Amino acid sequence: MKIRENVKEVSVDMWGRFPKVIQAIFPNAQIVIERFQVMKLVNTSLNKILLLLGFKGLENRTILLKYKAYLIEEDWL
Repeated sequence: MKIRENVKEVSVDMWGRFPKVIQAIFPNAQIVIERFQVMKLVNTSLNKILLLLGFKGLENRTILLKYKAYLIEEDWL
């Protein structure tokens, strides 16, 4: 039990009941969601939005991800 209390961080998948189980087993650990899982969710959501808006291809996706100051007039939506 003492070893479990010394665990400081646990990296988990964001789906399912992993965070609740980890919290019960390692009460002092900070739960960190894997970056891959977060980026996958962001990319999937962005792709769905682009399809709904009728954007196709990498060019339009790149425009949406550009920092506003770097957009040229032709890029404005």
